[in-house]
This record gives sequence, structure tokens and C-alpha cells, in this order.
Amino acid sequence: MLAEIEAMRAEIETYRNYIIDLKARIAVYIPVKDDVIDKRIAEYINNYPDRQNLKVMFMRESAGVYQFGSKRIAVKVEKDKINIRVGGGYLTIDEFLDQYTPGELEKLERKDPMKRFSQKVAVTRAIRDSSPT
Repeated sequence: MLAEIEAMRAEIETYRNYIIDLKARIAVYIPVKDDVIDKRIAEYINNYPDRQNLKVMFMRESAGVYQFGSKRIAVKVEKDKINIRVGGGYLTIDEFLDQYTPGELEKLERKDPMKRFSQKVAVTRAIRDSSPT
């Protein structure tokens, strides 16, 4: 009886992990119909192995033009590779994400109103605590 219960628990855990894996694979980016670039970006994002690390998303403005955090970028697809215009050249999407995600996350963090509020409260408390009474 105890062995059967343990076997059922193991099976439940297997199903639980399977469900978690399926939820992680659910498409999060739906491309615009008949836009080759947008379809490639959707494939890239939806098949990204560790999607939790994609903290700044691409938002399509028009064909080949996207907003990435505070940056407006030009995107093209050549030989089935996604390239992003940076300065006078292009970076692959992986190189672009490695180089620009940390800065964009920092900008988003600075704009977060709750974080600014909590910092102001902390400063006010520090001034109040250190002022002579």
C-alpha cells in the first residue's frame, strides 16, 4: 500500500513538472500576419530556452521597426538570421540582447514609481532618525 502511494506521488510530480514545462512553452508573442520579420521574432521569443531572462520585450511599431525598452530599433532577416541595426552595422539578436538588455533594465528600474517612492520614504526616515530632537 505504501509503495503504491509513493508511486502515485512520483507520477503526480512527473505530471506537475510536465504541466510547468508546457506552460513555459505557451506562445507569448503573436506575430502580425504576412510580416516575415515579425514571424521570425515571434519564433525566436516563443522558442527562447529560458524565457524568464527575456525581461525587455520587443514591441512592433511597423514593418522592421520595433521598440526595445527605450530604444527604437531596425530589424532585418537575412539568411534566416535576425539582425538588428546598431550604429553603422548590425548585431545578431543574441549579441544585441546580451549588450543592451542590462542597460534597458536599469532604465526601467529607474522609472519604476514604487521603487522611487520607497527610496524617498527611506531617505525621509533616515533624515528624521538622524535629526536632533
